[in-house]
Amino acid sequence: MTERDHDALSGGSAGRQGGAHARGRLRDVSRSLPIALLRTREAVMRQFRPALRSVDLTEQQWRVLRALDSVPEIDATGLAMATFLLPPSLSRILRDLEGRLLIRRRPDPADLRAWLISLTPEGKKAVDVAGLQAETIYAAMTDRIGQERLNLLMQLLRDVEQDLGAPLVDHGGKTPELNDE
Repeated sequence: MTERDHDALSGGSAGRQGGAHARGRLRDVSRSLPIALLRTREAVMRQFRPALRSVDLTEQQWRVLRALDSVPEIDATGLAMATFLLPPSLSRILRDLEGRLLIRRRPDPADLRAWLISLTPEGKKAVDVAGLQAETIYAAMTDRIGQERLNLLMQLLRDVEQDLGAPLVDHGGKTPELNDE
C-alpha cells in the first residue's frame, strides 16, 4: 500500500475527495469499527504467527487445539461455535489434526450421527509447546501495552460482545443507520 493509499484509508486529506463518505452515506473507513477490529486482530496475530509456524500449526489449527485443551471432549457443533470456524473449514482442520494424531474423534453415544472430539496425548504436548511460546508472546505484548490497558481492553471487548449479543433493530424492524454521531 502506498503512503497516499494509507493516508486516504486512515482519514487523511487524500481520502476526502470522493466515495460514499463524501456523499454522506458512510463514515470514513478509518472510523469503521469492523475494520478497526480487523486491523487490531491482524496486529495481534502478527505477533503469534512465527511461533505457530515453528510448531507447524496454522492459526485455525491452534484455535481448535486451544479450545479442545479447555474441555475433556466436545462435539463438532460446539467446537465450531467456540472457535468461530465454519463447519466445512472445521471438518478439513479436524481431518488434518486427526491425521497428525493430535486429536481423536469418537461417535457420540447420545447421537450416533455426531462425533465427540478430544485431544490425544500428542495433541496435549503440542498445546504445551505452543502454549509456552504463546505465553511468552503474551508477556511481551503486556509489557508493550501495559497490564492495566490490556485488562481494560479485554473488559471492553467482553462488554461490547455482551451488549451486541442481539441484532441491532429498531421498533420498525429496520436496522438503524450507523453514521458518525
